[in-house]
Amino acid sequence: METTIARPRAREPLARGVRPIHPLWLRITHWLNALAALVMMFSGWRIYDASPVFPRIVIPPSITHGGWLGGALQWHFAAMWLLVFNGLAYLAFNLASGRLFAKFLPLSPRAVFADLRAALTGHLSHADLRHYNAVQKLAYLVAIADLIVLVLSGLAIWKSVQFPLLRELMGGYDNARVVHFCAMSLLAAFVCVHVAMVALVPRSLLTMLRGR
Repeated sequence: METTIARPRAREPLARGVRPIHPLWLRITHWLNALAALVMMFSGWRIYDASPVFPRIVIPPSITHGGWLGGALQWHFAAMWLLVFNGLAYLAFNLASGRLFAKFLPLSPRAVFADLRAALTGHLSHADLRHYNAVQKLAYLVAIADLIVLVLSGLAIWKSVQFPLLRELMGGYDNARVVHFCAMSLLAAFVCVHVAMVALVPRSLLTMLRGR
């Protein structure tokens, strides 16, 4: 009498069929954007200290990058080109894949206030990391817009003569510096909140590293 040995079911094909939460292109462009933005922010603080927009606001040298004005400028411009080209790739992939609209829209003030209230009272769920809540949608959209303003206002400062229309849209050279500083401050606030949220939900960091 023949005996049949039961073979364990293979689970590998099922694992392969699971779509990642964050595709590889998103993870790469996300981390490169983060690197470029941080280098620009820290080196920008050193540049700011050389000629403060607001004399009473001085950035402690210990948290700046570049060592001196010339070094900070080199780091700043190098990171700027990385941010521009990688940022364009990020937007292009998001638009081409439809992810930008699928992940961030629709968005309404009512949904933002409802999710913000839930977050402040500890009732906001993070069970499914594939879906962003309204507060996350708004924060990411503001961050994207803020980075665009940072680049445009930076160009108005760096190449003021070559881009007169951009300079005038910013309200002139001096006002472009104020816009650049305020956009940088908003970016710093976003980074702080973003890091705090990652600390509260560590799984979100893992998904951005390995995709799942």
